[in-house]
Amino acid sequence: MLKQTPKPELTVWYNTRCPVCDAGISWQKRRLIEAVQAGRIEFRDINLEPAALGRFGASLEDIRRRLHATDAAGRLLVGADVAIAIWQATPGEGWLAVLFGNPVALPLTRLAYDRFADLLYAWNRRKGRW
Repeated sequence: MLKQTPKPELTVWYNTRCPVCDAGISWQKRRLIEAVQAGRIEFRDINLEPAALGRFGASLEDIRRRLHATDAAGRLLVGADVAIAIWQATPGEGWLAVLFGNPVALPLTRLAYDRFADLLYAWNRRKGRW
């Protein structure tokens, strides 16, 4: 009988060609090693599966610009909402999710994330990383 692999609670799609993104995700993976090994959280390189989120209308360039993730219910999370979901799952970082994900702070968190992501995307394009 085949053992069925449980669906991850969170699948994070990120861009390994961005050194800042890759370093940040590598750091989070180490913090979440138990959840990763148990299959509860999965980190995937969008450059290896560029059409992976096409069913949501998310292009390769969209995912290179901002983190994207799907949750266990199949919903798409984008940008700051992905960071908040990762913090919620990371031991010792739940306070970050509460601080930046509360209803008052969330619009500012999203705005700050999006502006930083835009700058990082432009920097990577200038460096010819894709």
